[in-house]
Amino acid sequence: MSDNTKAKAVERMTKALANRRRLMIIKYLQGTKSASVGAIAEKIDLSFKATSKHLGILHANDIVEREQISLTMKYRLAHPTHNITKSILSNL
Repeated sequence: MSDNTKAKAVERMTKALANRRRLMIIKYLQGTKSASVGAIAEKIDLSFKATSKHLGILHANDIVEREQISLTMKYRLAHPTHNITKSILSNL
């Protein structure tokens, strides 16, 4: 992977994390094994639709993983956790 490609990947990830709602989501997921969109939305006091959109951005950047269980989509922090995400979580 070229330096330019690496820089673009880091830029995308930091942009995904540069939002207080998404930071609240990853902080919440740090303390729980996995959670549904509804549980996350309730915890961060945001609508289901907006929470789902934020989770989609985090998932597209490999910050969270998702798994469908019946009709419920469950989210958890991606494993292994990126160093950037680890660094940010340690400062929250």
